[in-house]
Amino acid sequence: MNTNIKTNTALKEVNDPVNILQSVLTDLRKGKISDAVDTFDDQFTFIDHALKLEFSDKERLREFFEKSNELFPDTIVELISTFESGEHIIAEWKISANRRQQYFGSELRIPISFAGASVVQIENGRITRWSDYYDSNKSWRFSLAAFFTEWIGI
Repeated sequence: MNTNIKTNTALKEVNDPVNILQSVLTDLRKGKISDAVDTFDDQFTFIDHALKLEFSDKERLREFFEKSNELFPDTIVELISTFESGEHIIAEWKISANRRQQYFGSELRIPISFAGASVVQIENGRITRWSDYYDSNKSWRFSLAAFFTEWIGI
């Protein structure tokens, strides 16, 4: 009987929304992008409201995370606080990174830092919806958005 309690506790910890969120953030930090994307359900929506981007295809989400990692390889996400309610978790976070910029043939690294929040819905241990909110002007992530935005010529 003790074994069942341990198994149920372990299962709860694995399916715990906070653990799932932290696992995705850890995988992204370590460059394990496929592992992070695999945490999403086959039917999901990922929305970056600041960049006005929305993904529901795992391959496009993988490309987004890869490009983000390429443009901001030293990104650190600090989880400030979380609030859990049923299948939803709200996470407050702070990102620190360096923006690379060419200046007279040299590469400058300009520190950036911004705060934001994510609202994540998890069903049966899988992410079905993830929405990020932050100030796009402070994030300097315009170059990232450009790779995923269709340009309309006039």
